[in-house]
Amino acid sequence: MNKNILNLALPNIVTNITIPLVGMVDLAIVGHLGNEVYISAIAIATMIFNMIYWNFGFLRMGTTGFTAQAYGANNIKESGKILTRALILALAFALLIVSLQKPILKLSFLIIAENLAIQELVEQYFFIRIWAVPAALSLYVLKGWFIGMQDSKLPMWVAIVINLVNVITSLLCAIYFEMGIAGVALGTLIAQYTGVIVFILAFRLGRYRNIFDGLDLKQIFDMKAMLRFFKVNSDIFLRSLCFILIFTFIPAEGSRLGDMTLAVNTLLMQFFTVFAYIMDGFAYAGEALVGRYIGAKDDPSLRQSIRLLFLWGVVLSVLFVIAYAFFGQNILHVFTDSIRVIDAAQEYYYWVLIIPLIAFPAFLWDGVYVGATASKAMRNTIFIATFVFFAVYYLFSSKFGNNALWGAFVAFLALRGIIQFILAKSAIYNYNIELENNVECIEK
Repeated sequence: MNKNILNLALPNIVTNITIPLVGMVDLAIVGHLGNEVYISAIAIATMIFNMIYWNFGFLRMGTTGFTAQAYGANNIKESGKILTRALILALAFALLIVSLQKPILKLSFLIIAENLAIQELVEQYFFIRIWAVPAALSLYVLKGWFIGMQDSKLPMWVAIVINLVNVITSLLCAIYFEMGIAGVALGTLIAQYTGVIVFILAFRLGRYRNIFDGLDLKQIFDMKAMLRFFKVNSDIFLRSLCFILIFTFIPAEGSRLGDMTLAVNTLLMQFFTVFAYIMDGFAYAGEALVGRYIGAKDDPSLRQSIRLLFLWGVVLSVLFVIAYAFFGQNILHVFTDSIRVIDAAQEYYYWVLIIPLIAFPAFLWDGVYVGATASKAMRNTIFIATFVFFAVYYLFSSKFGNNALWGAFVAFLALRGIIQFILAKSAIYNYNIELENNVECIEK
């Protein structure tokens, strides 16, 4: 079982690490175009697309859970239906986003960019990269589907290919062909569609090349299956909105508390981000394995996989705390050479040491709940945790300032793990009742 966990988790960790590289490469290229305004423009444009894509994370998670259950039930035909439904949904959302591109950009400018010079550059980038949205949302689905099929290596290689193509094409278009920031956007667009092509080739040449054979619209658009698919994904979508609310509020409130506080919080949040990328790899493994064993109705393996996932969580969290305790100052100097910011960060650094031990259950339970498609419990849990986050902050902010913000964040992370642990008996282990409708659908 540990081998299964690591075979799924390690490629997912590599994939997660490559995710921010697209934005980093774009930033690095425009940083050498000779105009500092380009840096601000690419930062804003990347932020806009991150906000768009973050809202559609449910396409990956929902697809993984349903697919893993079909895999566990040894129903390859059902997994083909799931993939088709998810791709149709992704392309429908992509069409909506592309058709609303002008209102989306206008709204974004009202919120985050008032400088006319920056707006012009953002428009150049945005109106090219927006056409990559169909590819990007399809990649979410394809990644989730392969993880559900217990294959996280192909998504890893696709992510690596995307980043290599992005570097090459962005450099060529932006610098060699002198297209500037528009060339960077074009390079990113080409890279996204290259990723889709690699996945298509994997289907054509791999063991799943016949997965769509025999499918018809009546099977794909089965009302009962479609309703459950939409229900799970809508719950995950609402969960994602809560995350966006929290992670938008933290820097916004940090800014209100002062530029130094904002700088410190941004710096310290990088420690959480690194931890999150690693822990998410194991959460993805949980999605695949839990869904698989629920689909197979293999209760002993289900319980063993969850126990071992949490054992890995404990070990990794302790290692992170040790690393941050002994090498934290060195890591701070990697992120910035400003002694003032580093000195100011010392007042809040203990939160960095608390978070891994408090946060890892929430990450792993999320993976378990996604694999079980227990989306209602996930949704309700984050609703409660989000309410507590704001309650804690506004109750204690006047007295404790930025410490109240970090305390509220820790409460948010801890409460999610605690509530999901309490609900696990009914939402996860009694899956024969909780998922009766879904299992019936898979077994047809």
